[in-house]
This record gives sequence, structure tokens and C-alpha cells, in this order.
Amino acid sequence: MKSFDRVIKRLRKDRPMLAVTLRMPADVLEDLKRIAPMLGHAGYQPLMRAYVGRGLREDLERLEGSDLESLVASLRRRGVDEAVLAQAIAETSGAGS
Repeated sequence: MKSFDRVIKRLRKDRPMLAVTLRMPADVLEDLKRIAPMLGHAGYQPLMRAYVGRGLREDLERLEGSDLESLVASLRRRGVDEAVLAQAIAETSGAGS
């Protein structure tokens, strides 16, 4: 049930954060800053986290083949509330009973 635990941890809003230094072209950073608000992000860093998270979830799904992660990603793309997802996952894993 490691997959369940990982998904539940990822749904938590209070996960610890680490600072990372990343060099990228200035024009890419300017584009990120410009489109972040258009996509509903508070700034370019949340947008970058969203991009990295999306790519990571896709690769993990592809490499690990988790049906649960695939389902959660699909529901998230369709706008299902994070709290509802967390509750459903907890119930599925037996943690919500």
C-alpha cells in the first residue's frame, strides 16, 4: 500500500518545502511570470511546482503503473476537490474507516 501512502502525503497542503536553486534562461522565467496569473497561480514558483509535479506524476505512473495514481490524476484534471480525493483515498486504504 505504499502507493496509497504516497498519494495521501502528496495531498497534504502542509508538506515540508526545501529551497532549490535552478538556472534557466531569462526569457523562460519571464514567460512563467507572465502566464502564471493567467493560469490561476499566485506567481511563477507555484506554476513551476505544478509543472514539475505534473511531470513527476506522469513519470511515476508510467514507471510504476499505479492504477490509483492514474485515477487520482484523472480526477484532479477534472476538478475534483483535493479534500474529496484525500477522503476517498483514505477510505480505500482503510485509514478513513
